[in-house]
Formats: sequence, structure tokens, C-alpha cells
Amino acid sequence: MKKEYYSTIKKYYNDDSKDFMNRSNHNSILIKLRDNFRAETDKVEFKNCLEIGFGSGLDLEYFCSNNKESNLYGIDISEGMYAETDKLLKSKNILNFNLKVGSIEDVKNLFIDQKFDHIYVHFGALNTVNNIEEVQYYFKEILTKEGKMVLTFVNKWYLMAILKPVLKLKIKKFKHRSRLGKVWGGYSPDNFIKSRCYSSKEIKTFFNEFEIEKKKGFCILYPAWYEQRLVKKYPKITNLFWKVDTFLQNTFLWNFGEYTLYVFKNKK
Repeated sequence: MKKEYYSTIKKYYNDDSKDFMNRSNHNSILIKLRDNFRAETDKVEFKNCLEIGFGSGLDLEYFCSNNKESNLYGIDISEGMYAETDKLLKSKNILNFNLKVGSIEDVKNLFIDQKFDHIYVHFGALNTVNNIEEVQYYFKEILTKEGKMVLTFVNKWYLMAILKPVLKLKIKKFKHRSRLGKVWGGYSPDNFIKSRCYSSKEIKTFFNEFEIEKKKGFCILYPAWYEQRLVKKYPKITNLFWKVDTFLQNTFLWNFGEYTLYVFKNKK
């Protein structure tokens, strides 16, 4: 069952890898989000760091270049993403990386006896794992005692994704790809990917072996990455929304954004 599940995820991202880099580099919202995810990851000192779901390798390029005395490891389910990342890093003459193809369940076997003092996941790769309830035990095995993790998730309670279809009376569209169900079909209206979105309560439960050091929400009022047209059309208003979001991150509304970010550490 697990092998069959990951084969569908692999096919999805192999197809996605063909144009992934171009879309990432030309979407201002993705760039803004990536910069903010990196800012949190940059706060963690590390010697051996693992990225899960490295995609086209933009973050690995950044962290390898800025941490030349450290070792960067990466794992991704897609051979297509692996090829893109390997090509990118080698074209930049970067040497301090080690890439593998696989899922979170494979990390221990692919990086034998390797422990990591930092693990990060940008843009919700854990939303497509086979069994989220087991993930923290894989992390417990590979994270050092003083290590930290910066994990992001596509959020279940994204308020704008609920309100907009309802206000526009597009209830069928909301139900078709609702984040509130057991299975979420992903962002694309044409390509289905079996995945799940998680609430803050679920994340707290699924990672109860760890302590949450920090939590933040992104794109609460500011448009989601697939709504870049709004940023182009209303730059002043959306810039104001970003500033408002920065304030809302310190309120209970942090958990109504499109993405949530958590900083985890081992419990004392």
C-alpha cells in the first residue's frame, strides 16, 4: 500500500519538475515565502542539516552556499527533482551536499548512521507522507539531542480558502478540493495528488514527542502563492496585508493562514 501510494506521489512530482524552477523564480509570493522560511532556518546553527522534499534545490543551493563548512543532505521522492537539483548545485560548483531519492521512511537507511542537528521542510512536503502519525518517530531517530526542526505545512483551516468560494457562491468548487476532508487533492484543478492538510491541533498531536518553540502563519490576509495576479494588480494593498499578517502572527489568527510554520526541539 505504501509503495503504491508513493508511486503516485513520485509521478506527480516527476511531471511537476519539468517547469518547477521557472515557476518558482517568477512568482513573487513564493519568493517572499521562501525568504521568510529561510530566515527561520537561518537562526539554527548546524553542522549536518537535512532537507526533506528539496524540490528543484533552491533552498539547498542557498544553505550550501552560506554554510560551506557544514554538510547539507537532501531527500526527495522524485527522480525528476533530484536531476534538477543535482544539475543546479554542480553548476554552482557546490560540493557540500548529498542527495538521495526516497521518502521520510527511507532516511535512516539511505543516510546510514547519520544524525542531523537540523532538519527543515519548506512548502509542506509532509502533507504528502503516507502516514503522518509515524513521522515523528523517524525524526526522533535521526535528530541529535540538541537539534531543531523547522517544518512547514499546508494548513487545514486556511480561512480565505473557505470564505472566498462561499462568498462567491461556488460551493461545489469548495467541496471539490476542500482542505477540511480526509483527502486533499492539491492545488491544481487538473492534477489530483492524494494528500492531507493539518490543523495546529493535529500537528501538536502528531509531534507530541517534541516541544514547539515557535509557530507562525503565512498568507492569512496576504494572497496565497497561486494568487500572484492580485499582488501584480494591487501591490500597495497586498503589501499592507503582508504587514497586517506580521501582526496577526502574534494573535490566535496565526492559524488561519495558507501555510503554518513550526520550530520544534526535543523535550527536556
